[in-house]
Amino acid sequence: MHSPASAASSASAKQATNAPAIREIGRGESLKPFIDLSWTINSGDPAWVPPLRMVFNAVVDRDKHPFYRHADVAFFVAERGGKLVGRIAAIANHRANEFQGNTTGYFGLFESVDDQAVADALFDRARAWLKAKGLTSMQGPFNLSTNDELYSGGVLIDGFDEPPAFMLGHNPRYYQALFERAGFAKAKDLVAYWLPHNDPPKRLIEGIDRVAKREGWRIRTVDMKSFKAEVARVMEVYNSAWERNWGFIPMTDAEFEAMAKEFRPVVDPHLVLIAETLEGEPLGFLLALPDLNRAIKPLKDGRLFPLGVFRFLWHKRKIRTARVLTLGMKPGRQRSGIGAALYLKVFQMGAMYGYDNADASWILEDNGPMRHALEKVGAYVYKTYRVYERPV
Repeated sequence: MHSPASAASSASAKQATNAPAIREIGRGESLKPFIDLSWTINSGDPAWVPPLRMVFNAVVDRDKHPFYRHADVAFFVAERGGKLVGRIAAIANHRANEFQGNTTGYFGLFESVDDQAVADALFDRARAWLKAKGLTSMQGPFNLSTNDELYSGGVLIDGFDEPPAFMLGHNPRYYQALFERAGFAKAKDLVAYWLPHNDPPKRLIEGIDRVAKREGWRIRTVDMKSFKAEVARVMEVYNSAWERNWGFIPMTDAEFEAMAKEFRPVVDPHLVLIAETLEGEPLGFLLALPDLNRAIKPLKDGRLFPLGVFRFLWHKRKIRTARVLTLGMKPGRQRSGIGAALYLKVFQMGAMYGYDNADASWILEDNGPMRHALEKVGAYVYKTYRVYERPV
């Protein structure tokens, strides 16, 4: 019969045996195994949409991507029995901390098998790296910031049955338990809305038109012939619009230009709107895109080239869903009716150009004005993402 002491010793030995090895992927080393883990963990989930490998490769390129000019990032993988079983990126975003006046560390690109020992080892290694940088808390997941172009942050905690819209993430159901058993607490929930129709109430449209005339502003679609000048107008609004919002980090010119360059080939100009005074001063903007996940999902390996591009283009022609990616207004304009007007206008334009429904995301759980504007036109929450935090 085993004594309690020997049983405890046996349990400790078993735990030590099961603990994965964590190693950092050094600069110059291939990140392909790190990227491939997305498929290892998620490919059996029918709702999962693979990331485009060319986008993923660009985001983790520490030599070329502009994010790394103001942030340090370490990529870690967990290995057991010669196989990768998890990954995490630890992120010291110096620009974010300077802007927000805090000492928060971030983490992202998290993937793990359903094993608490693996998740704990990854979290602990990221925690130690962030602590060595002088940071006092860790928050995430973000991929790699709130301005990412890979897929948005947060752990999906509700809405697993529907595939995510473009640039929204999807993860196994067990991730929430991995985070909470590791001592993470909720920092903020982010909600995704679904608009099941393209027919906003006529009375709202007429009311918004009256407000616009009275207040002296208008809404127009983006001019693709003056793309560079339009990007500058949108950036002017963007970096002032979310100044006081939770989690906001202003984008550098290089980051904004890189994202605009990524989006330009897939932009539908009917879905990009600018609100401005009658003299042409930008007041707000709305960026919606075709839900490209409808065309990416059939690319099971995430590769566009050499043959995937033809499959992508074939499915892209049939997209009938839009994703309202972001909406912003200059300070002082949040309660002017411009936000509701932009939503209504994009739904009108969508109906005119073949879009039957739309995702609008993500929105902070406590952003009452935006949530109210969406709910007035019949949208409802269909996915919830949670950002977690804990001390380091």
